[in-house]
Amino acid sequence: MDENNNKNLILATVLSFLVIMVWFLLFPPPEPAPAPEAPAATAPVAGTTPPTAAGTSATAATASVVEAPRVTIDTPVLSGSISLLGGRIDDLSLKGYRQTLAADSPVVQLLSPAGTSQPFYALFGWSPAGLLTAADVPGPKTEWTVASGATLAPGQPVTLRWDNGKGQVFSREIAVDDDYMFTVTDSVQNAGAGDVSLAAYGQIARHGLPPGMTQIYVVHEGAIQRADGELTETRYDDIPDLAVVEREGTPAEVTEVTQDGWIGFTDHYWMAILIPEAGKPFTEVTKYVPGVNIYQTEVRQPLTTVGAGQSASVTTRFFAGAKEYEAIYRYENEPGLLAGLAGDKADPSKPTIPGFIDSIDWGWFFFLTKPIFAVLHLIHGTIGNMGLAIIALTFVLKLLVLPLAYKSYVSMARMKELQPEMEALKERAGEDKQKLQREMMQLYRDKKVNPAAGCLPILIQIPIFFSLYKVIYVTIELRHAPFFGWIRDLSAPDPSSLYNLFGLLPWDAPVTGSILHTVFIGALPILLGITMWLQQKLNPAPADPVQQQIFAFMPWVFMFMLGSFASGLVVYWIANNLITFTQQYMIMRSHGHTPDLFGNIRKGFQRKPAQAAANANKPPKSAPKKK
Repeated sequence: MDENNNKNLILATVLSFLVIMVWFLLFPPPEPAPAPEAPAATAPVAGTTPPTAAGTSATAATASVVEAPRVTIDTPVLSGSISLLGGRIDDLSLKGYRQTLAADSPVVQLLSPAGTSQPFYALFGWSPAGLLTAADVPGPKTEWTVASGATLAPGQPVTLRWDNGKGQVFSREIAVDDDYMFTVTDSVQNAGAGDVSLAAYGQIARHGLPPGMTQIYVVHEGAIQRADGELTETRYDDIPDLAVVEREGTPAEVTEVTQDGWIGFTDHYWMAILIPEAGKPFTEVTKYVPGVNIYQTEVRQPLTTVGAGQSASVTTRFFAGAKEYEAIYRYENEPGLLAGLAGDKADPSKPTIPGFIDSIDWGWFFFLTKPIFAVLHLIHGTIGNMGLAIIALTFVLKLLVLPLAYKSYVSMARMKELQPEMEALKERAGEDKQKLQREMMQLYRDKKVNPAAGCLPILIQIPIFFSLYKVIYVTIELRHAPFFGWIRDLSAPDPSSLYNLFGLLPWDAPVTGSILHTVFIGALPILLGITMWLQQKLNPAPADPVQQQIFAFMPWVFMFMLGSFASGLVVYWIANNLITFTQQYMIMRSHGHTPDLFGNIRKGFQRKPAQAAANANKPPKSAPKKK
């Protein structure tokens, strides 16, 4: 490979290095989460339009929520309970997910009642209007009774009942499917003498920040909403600074929706989302309650007037669970799926949830991230091992860019063929750099060779690298996904370490995210460095000493930089290097230039002694003459 090829490859490599370094600085691997702090106060949710009960101390109110009678939730993937105080869905655990890889690790608890260390729950109720007061409609402290159902399970809804004693009887039917979707139907029967006006609402409240929050920009954590096709994401630290101010001085953002939408909170792997009926107008609200440090998202329905002897009902879906691609995709794309949640026959005419797949944070390169994950998901469903699926995905991606890579390697081979003519041009041009440049460009045009083509295979890897990084870090399908041997979580860095000789010495490896972990890298990053070094040795070292130095340290710099990245990403990079090595070797052979791999390796080790010998043979510089 001649000087120009070397420069192109160095330029592409340095560019890749700079981009990855910037990415590493902007989106560093998450540090271990600190122990969660207790919320500033354990007051019940303070509403603006939705009322809150008054006259009860905060401590007594929250204590009563925990101690109130409950209805058990038991599904194939969920366990928990519903509090009869307020009819809250406030106790929910995910059976299929544990907090750590330890066999005795507790399952992930998504929702917790007020009064616990990290309250996070959903409320439903009615806001009064006209002659009705807050005491006449069910709210956060309403004491419901069970009208039917003992345990909430798929196909077994539970119905709660409350009579205000003034002619209005309220009921709440709660159903759940086999995944993570609840259906809450609030109804009112007006047996009074006159009309009553009221508005239904749903509310998700979180006291304080979520435990284990990553606090890095590679994944969105905070409020998320979709309103008539427009997706809005608001990070937790931006919610207190919302521009619109509602009553009582609570920062809020109010969005009027005409057709469809949803709103809630999303964490790294879990989310809680309210989904009103599509095709009807409603209001979405994101707000922060100062003093008690409560984040809220709400759905407010329009005011409804119920005549004497009449009834009205409002249905709201509530998704609470893991951000599993397959389940979320079904909710968006399978007509009739949501119709059977309350036990009725599925109706294909029932609407799905538009844009629900965007509740997963696909990032800037969503046009690449979505199809890459779809292919990875399909391959994993066939193979059954996520690490092997990543390797197979690498083959697919390399196959797609093979025509470009082939042209690049052919161009590099043809540049090699032009080497004698290039040397002749240099001799003729002498010190005239402009003349040399003109004649070289003319030679490229005559021979139909593109000197910049050699760097394209490296440049094309940058968006793919970022997209795959996003997929591996964000999607729950990679969480705790094992590969082989010591790699038990492809979403986490390699747990092995040089510090204890990969487990041979009797002490623990450094904690992930620490400086020692960055220095004492694991086995996968070392293998990554070796594969990059071998790929580099397909070509002789450049004659320029500066280029030699850049080529010499680049694989090892990448090795340390990527050492703290997710193991799945390092597996991809290793597979990509090996495939690229094979492709380049075969293409170069097909053009009559069999790479001298072992010879180039030997020369690399001999370079310094040879240079020292050459320096020793040089005549000493003569001392400057005195004037």
